[in-house]
Amino acid sequence: MRHIRHSNDAGGSVGPIRWWTMLACVLLAACSGDDREARRRAAGPSSDLAAHLRVANIDSGERLFGRCAACHAIRRGATDRNGPTLFGVMGAPVAQVSARFGYTAALQRVGGRWTPARMDAWLSNPQRFAPGTSMGFAGLADPLDRADVIAYLQAQH
Repeated sequence: MRHIRHSNDAGGSVGPIRWWTMLACVLLAACSGDDREARRRAAGPSSDLAAHLRVANIDSGERLFGRCAACHAIRRGATDRNGPTLFGVMGAPVAQVSARFGYTAALQRVGGRWTPARMDAWLSNPQRFAPGTSMGFAGLADPLDRADVIAYLQAQH
């Protein structure tokens, strides 16, 4: 097997790297399928939620949901963790997706259903959306990240 020797800046060798390993890394990077900047351009200069949802990427949303997975499950029939399971949350009544979870009074007072606009507001800043909520997450500042998570949540039904 052919090897490429790679040296670090100090002049020492960091060991052999197989050429096919490097090729695989380059191909994976090139085929990642999530060109955030191209999606931002496609959404246009507006910060409109609808524009971001048009270019939302479910796979990116799934990766971002990894932050949420410490407290929330998203599989059908999953048990609640520190937060309620979020399977089927989009379109469901706020603070009612899990019959077993003890939602805060702050979130129960919000009422209504989880629409994309409401989920966007929640993901942006849970404390502003439902003052007094026990949700310890500060929020996602990037509207494209929020759209990606919303697209992922919409796909979980």
